[in-house]
Amino acid sequence: MLLKKATYLISNPTYKTCPKADKPEYAFIGRSNVGKSSLINMLCNNSKLAKTSANPGKTQMINHFLIESKATEKAASSFWYLVDLPGYGYAKIAQKQRDVWEKMIADYLSNRPNLVQVFVLIDSRHEPQKLDIEFVNQLGAANVPFALVFTKADKEKPGAVQRHVKAFLEALRETWQFLPQTFITSAEKKEGRAELLAHIQMLNNRVHENAQEA
Repeated sequence: MLLKKATYLISNPTYKTCPKADKPEYAFIGRSNVGKSSLINMLCNNSKLAKTSANPGKTQMINHFLIESKATEKAASSFWYLVDLPGYGYAKIAQKQRDVWEKMIADYLSNRPNLVQVFVLIDSRHEPQKLDIEFVNQLGAANVPFALVFTKADKEKPGAVQRHVKAFLEALRETWQFLPQTFITSAEKKEGRAELLAHIQMLNNRVHENAQEA
């Protein structure tokens, strides 16, 4: 995939006011401070696209970005939405606000018909976290398609990253028959960018083929 342009579109407190569901949509979510904004900026090759912060909870609404891409340089442009969702597990946020955000995320995931896949970001520096496992299981129970994106691979030794990824997948095996697609990334070194964009291109092609058959 050749990413031609990424533009911030709109932020919404509810799925009801999100843009018209007329384009394939890919949502990114993870625990606070997992490096979500940095990953989005790396994917879009724009360091100022999504706002980054050292303080967890910076993203507080459903943020839509309009993406223009091409399968090849000579191909026609395709347009799709990239969505930056609030993180989960806000340790320093009041419970009332946490409940509001959790409902906003759950409603979005359940009611967005053009949502093709959710990318769940996991910090590769750590052993499997209960909160991440629980969120992934919730997606499975709701039949929401997702892939795992392990972030910050440059912040830990490769062997440790591989052990943490393996441990996370082993934890999923306890309740999952089939494991999700997995990516290992580094926003700083742009590791995993080509693989993620190729995956999205594949899914976009599938959406287009299904639309033609309908």
